[in-house]
Amino acid sequence: MTAYGAPLLENVTGARQELTVVLPVRLLRLPNWPEGPFPFELGSRRTDTQTRATYFAPASARALYGAPGRPRRWHLPLDIKRDGLHLLGMELLHAATARNPEHALAVLHLSVDRPLLPVLRTLAGRRPDPADDPLSGPFDPAGLLAGIADVRGPDAPFAIARPYSIAFMTPTQQHTPALRAGPEGALCATADRWLWQLASRSTPEDFPLPPETAGEQLKDAVRISADWSALVLRQGAAFLGHRPDSGAGDFFEFGALHSRTVYLDALLLGSLQRDHIDELTDELSEVFNSSRLARRVAMLERNIAVFRSTYWRQHLTAHGAANDLLLAFQNQHRLPTRFNEILAEAADYSRLVQTQESQQISGALGVLTILGLPLGTALSILQVLGDNSLAHLLTALGLSIAATAAALTTRYGRLVLSSLRGGNDKT
Repeated sequence: MTAYGAPLLENVTGARQELTVVLPVRLLRLPNWPEGPFPFELGSRRTDTQTRATYFAPASARALYGAPGRPRRWHLPLDIKRDGLHLLGMELLHAATARNPEHALAVLHLSVDRPLLPVLRTLAGRRPDPADDPLSGPFDPAGLLAGIADVRGPDAPFAIARPYSIAFMTPTQQHTPALRAGPEGALCATADRWLWQLASRSTPEDFPLPPETAGEQLKDAVRISADWSALVLRQGAAFLGHRPDSGAGDFFEFGALHSRTVYLDALLLGSLQRDHIDELTDELSEVFNSSRLARRVAMLERNIAVFRSTYWRQHLTAHGAANDLLLAFQNQHRLPTRFNEILAEAADYSRLVQTQESQQISGALGVLTILGLPLGTALSILQVLGDNSLAHLLTALGLSIAATAAALTTRYGRLVLSSLRGGNDKT
């Protein structure tokens, strides 16, 4: 027991344990794998593209699966076992951005037959022994994706500090801390403590959750039904059952399927949104790194419009749990707030460009006035006098140039020249 009354999971093996790992990669070439997401099967149900697309709005489905003739998702069945881990297959989602057309997300689907939390802690870098790394040996993504994609380093663009993990665990009759007190009974606080450990990939020794803020940290847990809950954090998500898993034929088979498919896709869409918002933020920070401000702002506005029409969705589906998971992911990464800040900052830059263009136009009109008034006056006088002498015409031109030069030395003339220089410097 911990100081907070939640038993540790270090030595607990659930009745059913599934693990999905998501990591950013750089796509070298399109794989010759079957197109579409991994088609898990349960009875007569096959979770291929056609089936999953029925859960999502068309725009979200295109972002996740591509369109006819333009695939962006591929899968590869595998059957590799080692040390209580079973790799069932992989997926690749092409997640190109304006600056990183080769960006992609690799997804590994595993089953775990040993205590799950130590595996998750290793993924989080909290178990330094390389021998414990679940993504080593035959499960090393660099080897599995050789020639297809390069695994990004932790300092590369879009790289997250550690692979994102989605854990699914159901209890046995003996795992009372996770169980609800009867079908309509209350859920004990220790269940959410277990859920936190799985999602945060930590023990209280790794990350002691302050009792004063524990309620705030756990308030976003998604109660999918009385049987199970989910919690989404920045580096991981977890699903935990609240009644004993009876094995084959139990509802939790369907729950595990959903955690690997529809709910995974909701979190993948959140990852796409995060990566694009990261890029837009970086693009904003470089607006003034070039003298071509108008062109940069126009490109920024275009990229924002493409992002909004393609990826920015807060309503995925009529099925509420997927929406709740997406919103939880967005809230963890502050995506709505960050995107609103991007819109406000881009609007400020657009107004700045419009102001500078107005100043440039005004300056150009001022120059035409300064140049044209003396010359027009001189020519008009010669025309009225009927003087066609070339010498007089040249004299009039000289006096006009002198008058123009004198006018440009006045405060108004200097203001006109300053407006023109400002416009030329920034566009």
